[in-house]
Amino acid sequence: RPRLQAKADAFFAAGGERDALFRAFLERRPRVPDYARFRAACDRYRTGFAEWPSPARDGTLTDADVDPAAVRRHLYATWQAELALAKIARQGSEDHWARLYLDLALGVHGQGYDVWRERALFAGGIAVGAPPDPLFRGGQNWGFQPLLPTALRRTGHAYVREVLQHHMRCAGALRIDHVMSLVRLYWIPDGFPATEGVYVRYPRDELLALLTLESARHDTLLIGEDLGTVPSEVRTAMKAHGLLRMHVLQFAFGAGAGWPHVPAGVAASLDTHDTPTFAGFWRGLDIDDQVDLGMLEPDAAQRARQGRARVRQRVARALGTDTVPAEDAALDGALRHLARSDADFVVVALEDLWLETNPQNVPGTRDERPNWRRRARRGIRAAFSDAQVTRRLRMVDRLRKERSHDRS
Repeated sequence: RPRLQAKADAFFAAGGERDALFRAFLERRPRVPDYARFRAACDRYRTGFAEWPSPARDGTLTDADVDPAAVRRHLYATWQAELALAKIARQGSEDHWARLYLDLALGVHGQGYDVWRERALFAGGIAVGAPPDPLFRGGQNWGFQPLLPTALRRTGHAYVREVLQHHMRCAGALRIDHVMSLVRLYWIPDGFPATEGVYVRYPRDELLALLTLESARHDTLLIGEDLGTVPSEVRTAMKAHGLLRMHVLQFAFGAGAGWPHVPAGVAASLDTHDTPTFAGFWRGLDIDDQVDLGMLEPDAAQRARQGRARVRQRVARALGTDTVPAEDAALDGALRHLARSDADFVVVALEDLWLETNPQNVPGTRDERPNWRRRARRGIRAAFSDAQVTRRLRMVDRLRKERSHDRS
């Protein structure tokens, strides 16, 4: 923050508000000054906006609510982020595979800018979550407000369109988190357990039309995260509109021998940001963690460990050995399997390539684990100077090109 502040102060002291690139940025992104003032107010009050004094709480900021230096810092930082993304987007226009793979989150922070400025679009007193399932028998409460389907329709889905355009302008591929939200969302009234929620339906055809139209305009591949409780109509609609499904190897091991079949029409991966890493899964560390968190009873944990042992034996047989392989050999085998498969798209998590054991996110936890706050063990330069990391990436790249050549 001090470095950004110093750069922002120097930029504006030199007349930066007259800089042609900066002015063009503000013309393209007219919300940015309003956003910068909101962030500056967050800095001043150090609370969520629900605790701000009126009229700031209700959406009107005065000069007394913000430090002008903080406003300049947020303007400058947002502009610099825009320049960096634009640079990547230009590289992607020359080389499609250099484009970004981004994730469109299901919701936004309940005390964030979107809800403060567009609160008529959000359902107050409600949280989004998921009903009970075999993994989370108590259901899940994700703690953010859902969008109101009636309000979206009244505004012609303008907010959703703006969100999509914001992502797709630099995304070669966009993963739609919890794609079931195009059809229905699980709403939990405040004060109720996650087992007492209800499904609320959304205008599926309108949202899919908007999604695919913006995808065509921006040449962005769409991937729907269809994991969990999925109504049959969701996958039917995804296929009709050209959205790839997700195939996660961790979830594909069931009855049978050899590697699980990977169908066409999917984005295939070893895991996701909501699962254990490959090394954590291989060692069963997620099972130990669930026991520690009180999510698994001893009997259920024992069954889970037995199931994981069967997965390791199945991988061993797929690799042509009776001995359970070391995790690095298992990782290589799993990557080769996905790379040679019929999947349209293969996603490789960088941390898996150095056999990271700690996940970035443990679903079902909030304060119990430092979700999304753990610094990666290696920076980008350190990762790509690791011979094993680069060897695995080159292997996947070579096998995918060979597979593409075979198909053509």
